[in-house]
Amino acid sequence: MDSEGSCVQDDPDVKLMMAGSTLRKVKSRSWKKQRHFRLLEDSLTIWYKSRWVGKGHSTFSVTELEVVREGHQSEVLLSIADEFPADLCFTLVFHGRQGNLDLVAESPEEARAWIQGLRKLIHKVQTMDEQERLDQWVWDWFQKADKNKDGKMDFKEVKKLLKMMNVDMNEDHALHLFTMADKSGSGCLEIEQFVHFYQMLTQRDEVWRVFQDYSEDGERLMLEELENFLRIEQHEGDQSPQHAKELIERYEPSETAMKQVAMSLDGFQMYLCSPEGSIFNPDYLKLHQDMNQPLSHYFISSSHNTYLLEDQVVGQSSLEAYIQALKRGCRCVEVDCWDGSDGEPVVYHGHTLTSKILFKDIISTLKEYAFRASDFPVIVSLEDHCGVEQQTLMAQHLTQILGDMLLTAPLNGQIPQQLPSPQELRGKILLKAKKIGGLEECLDETLTDEVSDDEDTVDGDAESPGAEQPAEKGKKSKLSRELSDLVVYCKSVHFHGFEHTRSHYKCYEMSSFSESKAKRLAKEAGPEFVQYNAWQLSRTYPSGLRTDSSNYNPQEMWNTGCQMVALNFQTAGLEMDLNDGLFRQNGCCGYVLKPDFMRDGNTEFSPERPAEWLGYKPLRLSIKVISGQQLPKVNQKEGSIVDPLVRVEIYGVPQDQAKEETSYINNNGFNPVWNETLNFVIHTPELALVRFVVEDYDKASRNDFIGQFTLPFTCIQAGYRHIHLLSKDGTSIPPSSLFINISISELT
Repeated sequence: MDSEGSCVQDDPDVKLMMAGSTLRKVKSRSWKKQRHFRLLEDSLTIWYKSRWVGKGHSTFSVTELEVVREGHQSEVLLSIADEFPADLCFTLVFHGRQGNLDLVAESPEEARAWIQGLRKLIHKVQTMDEQERLDQWVWDWFQKADKNKDGKMDFKEVKKLLKMMNVDMNEDHALHLFTMADKSGSGCLEIEQFVHFYQMLTQRDEVWRVFQDYSEDGERLMLEELENFLRIEQHEGDQSPQHAKELIERYEPSETAMKQVAMSLDGFQMYLCSPEGSIFNPDYLKLHQDMNQPLSHYFISSSHNTYLLEDQVVGQSSLEAYIQALKRGCRCVEVDCWDGSDGEPVVYHGHTLTSKILFKDIISTLKEYAFRASDFPVIVSLEDHCGVEQQTLMAQHLTQILGDMLLTAPLNGQIPQQLPSPQELRGKILLKAKKIGGLEECLDETLTDEVSDDEDTVDGDAESPGAEQPAEKGKKSKLSRELSDLVVYCKSVHFHGFEHTRSHYKCYEMSSFSESKAKRLAKEAGPEFVQYNAWQLSRTYPSGLRTDSSNYNPQEMWNTGCQMVALNFQTAGLEMDLNDGLFRQNGCCGYVLKPDFMRDGNTEFSPERPAEWLGYKPLRLSIKVISGQQLPKVNQKEGSIVDPLVRVEIYGVPQDQAKEETSYINNNGFNPVWNETLNFVIHTPELALVRFVVEDYDKASRNDFIGQFTLPFTCIQAGYRHIHLLSKDGTSIPPSSLFINISISELT
């Protein structure tokens, strides 16, 4: 077996990369250091070190790369543009939250070769099928373990490899498998024999048992047997016959079985590991929801203080933070504007030491990246602290840079009775900010250009929900008419209670709530908050005390129908897992249609008391956690092997919050088997998210995180399924997975 097929290695660009190049690694104007880079023989690993002598070196895999940008396409490279021409420069962008790598080559030809070579390798990795991916993984392990690089592996090297792979196996069994694979009796395994050894090692008894239950001869599943399996176990009903044929055509590797219209154990295992065998229903991964309803009927993926890459006090402000959020499908970004010392408005977290970036650079970045992940509208939440002059300059930047992308007038020129839909606003950028007057007035000059500063006051906690409140006697701030005119469907107003909003209803007005205020409203006036959010947009944001950029649980806000639940996208963890989980459906477009009972302005639904609602239909969720496959090592200490356990967490209305976990398995991250069943009752399935977490048990301290996967309850496929785990950062970690059996039934 060849690592990647010789065709890639024969490519002149890839050959140059394998020969190696000296490239400058750039971190800032003052930090530019030469490093020797080369592509290793596996055509997958980039190796680099600082000096020709010395031991220290670093590596990363092509699989970690998302894209290669050429020229001055990063803040760092733009800052040294006067020193290095664009045709020498390129930027490697990684998946997830890992920082970019900015590089400068010694000649344009060398830069070209690295840019084109890397792009070809990234393309190859992205188009691999499951089998090629697995072959690549096995090949990587062989390369790692073949210490003396003779293309063979003796038993001692195999034992070391098993430790590296997270397998704790007794020596006799390992030797038995080794001897069976060593057909030539040479005491060494070459790559083909090693593949055989690996196949014996990864034989899935638990999959074989399921296969045996439906296969009469134990060798293959005939078409009818596969249909039975799909109907009974996978709950597929009438579509089983057609689907069974398609699965054999798609996943059966054996020609013989194909001719018999049957499926072998290998084909069966490939199907179970494929997207169709995944826990996430593939029909819901694509764009499938009605996108023609008013904006207030959707949950909208939203980011808080989008410009920050780190914490809220001394962290770095960066255009890359906008690019990363938009790439994740974020559709509402925040811009905090302050007067710049040279007349140009700047963006940073006011009254802190966070670094500053130019407002116009952010708008240019938006123009470039707003619609790459989704063409549904982007809302720019503008927190404006500028004087009138720089506000007018901001308005000019917005109109000049964005052009037709910027929505500057109501659709059809009419005063709206309800908000337009995501479909009608495709490709448009909307401004959310304060506005002089409303859409109704013809903005005659008699209107004052002063607005009250009450919106977004840091908690308005004197306010009791539902009660009508007079506006605070807040200070007034002057607004630039030009900037105000650009606000159409998202006019920021202070919240004066539900009663006041109802009697002064304007669909284009919206309020922001701090997390503590939103939580209080949810508790004290849940049903009213749900009704309010059916016809009005609202945005929630993290408490000002979260200076470390930690997040609040967005589920509590979604339970009341809040559309824009703003999170610190730069902070990995549970809260962003939930956000990624909710917005993974519907083509990752950043808009998810709210359940029907949250779109009805007269709804009686209360998140605190779901059983009192007319459409109440609780469900029973039963999850049998069967086994895990090739879980990554957490502790890199020599010889340490994980003790994995699985925890299933439910997030939803307060009554649905629950956690159950399996026991832990000693010393086996390679193929642990639990066979334990966890049971839950889900009172409001339409709002529930299910999170699977795998941890390394530690009796002395906190368990270490191994991987997770989160999805909406409504997107679950019942039956025997695999869950492909994600890292803390939300990136995939193939081939790590869980094998489970899910059943969902009505609660009787």
